[in-house]
This record gives sequence, C-alpha cells and structure tokens, in this order.
Amino acid sequence: MTLTPAVFLDRDNTVLHDPGFLRNPDLVAMLPGAGTAIARLNAAGIPVVIITNQSGLARGTLSQADYDGVTKRMHALLDAAGAHLDGVYYCPHLPEITGPCTCRKPGPKLYEQAAADLNIDLGRSWYVGDRLTDALAATTFGGMGIVLESGTCADQDARERGYHVVKTLEEVATEVIASCTSTSHR
Repeated sequence: MTLTPAVFLDRDNTVLHDPGFLRNPDLVAMLPGAGTAIARLNAAGIPVVIITNQSGLARGTLSQADYDGVTKRMHALLDAAGAHLDGVYYCPHLPEITGPCTCRKPGPKLYEQAAADLNIDLGRSWYVGDRLTDALAATTFGGMGIVLESGTCADQDARERGYHVVKTLEEVATEVIASCTSTSHR
C-alpha cells in the first residue's frame, strides 16, 4: 500500500478563531481563508488532519460534550466552504493534572495513529500551526514544519530553528500544492 503525505493542522488559531477554551458551538468561527485553503488541499488530493491539544478537558473548563459540539460545528462550517477533514485527533491531557502522555503535541502518538488510520507518510508530511509546538513533529518525523505568523517573538524563534513562517493558511495550501506537483518534495 502506498503511503501519502498529509497536512497536519492545529485547530485553534490555525483553522478556528480561539477565544480561549472554545466550548460553545455557537461561537465557532473559521479564520479567514481557512475553508478555502482546506478545500484547495482537498481538491489536490492531499489529506488534511487536525491534531489538537485540548487541555480544557483535563482542567474541567470544557466537557466532552462541549468538545464534540465544537467539532461538529467545525465540520459543518468546513462542509459549507466545500472542504472536509480526513481526521481529527485530540489530546485531552495536561501533564500537571493528568501526568505525562505521548499524545500531547509535539508527542508522536496522535500523528502515528493518524498515519496508521489513513496510510500517511509522516516523513513527507507538513506540520502546521500558530505555535512552534505545532510544527515540532517535523523534527521527529521529517517533513516540513510551518508556523503561522502571529507577530510574536515565537515567530523569530521558529525561523531561527529552521521552520518556515507564513502569514496565512492559504499560503500553506499554495506551498504544499506546489510541492506536491514538483519533484522536489521527498
């Protein structure tokens, strides 16, 4: 079976606006261009997977029903934009409360589970989010780590550590699609 590269996206402040511990489906709003970018990746045949840390579950700030409601609303908004996700994986832990785990980003567990479920080549994938921890899986697995610019010193840290920094998810889609159509991507 042939493995395919995928785009792993963080959820909050990458695809959805994050008001902090998003728990109310009525407050779910996609960031500008996110739906279009994901739809373009879908049209190019590139799997798109959300990997998200949801420590609000461990903190008791949100319930499983809250998380599920937000996820359902996110899928509905993406569907309305002509886009879809191939998978959504989340870590409900917070080490200070639940102890260490291997599913909290940048841990490998959720990426490895997605790879097994969806026949993904982790070494040729992209790891994208608004924080360096979202891109660090590229160091573990190979592939490309991309950080969305937030105007903080974290952007400079990401650049200094060799991660690509871009302004929008639309730029990510353009770069990924161009890479997939060239012979330069491993």
